[in-house]
Amino acid sequence: MNLFIQFLTYFRIFIAPVIFILITQFDLYGWALSLFILASISDYWDGLLARKYQLESTMGAILDPIADKILVTFLILALSLELSSIYIGLIGGLILVREFWVGALRNFNARNNNNEATKVSLLSKAKTTIQFFTFTFYLSGLYSNSALLLFISNLFLFLALIITLQTGLSYTIASFRK
Repeated sequence: MNLFIQFLTYFRIFIAPVIFILITQFDLYGWALSLFILASISDYWDGLLARKYQLESTMGAILDPIADKILVTFLILALSLELSSIYIGLIGGLILVREFWVGALRNFNARNNNNEATKVSLLSKAKTTIQFFTFTFYLSGLYSNSALLLFISNLFLFLALIITLQTGLSYTIASFRK
């Protein structure tokens, strides 16, 4: 079971550039959407199975958020390029800065035995879920050529930004609190 859980995490890491290529090079939005939904589901299942079978590990705790960051990074880049969107680029850029900042904080806290400061919070899990829904809406909008879905995606992206910045601020405060 442990190998299957690890496979689910690695799947997100390896599928991210494939999705990027499907979007930016081939306009295969349906395939990209299908693979992205599988990747999103794998994020849910790897954590659920690890908890259910008590197979949570330090490596899993490190790799899972990295896999999410890789997937989010490739999707933000692909969508901002494909839609030639400054809006997605700017908001996506802020989201990516936060993602890498929190990664640096996790490294900092690990070195200072303060892992609790950047332990994944419920709000952070909600952030990832909203980001994944946002990308699902964007890909659905591209696939169906729906301006309405793309507009809804822009609203979700702004909501994702607010929650992303809030969790980044919370992790920063917790990391430097004495």
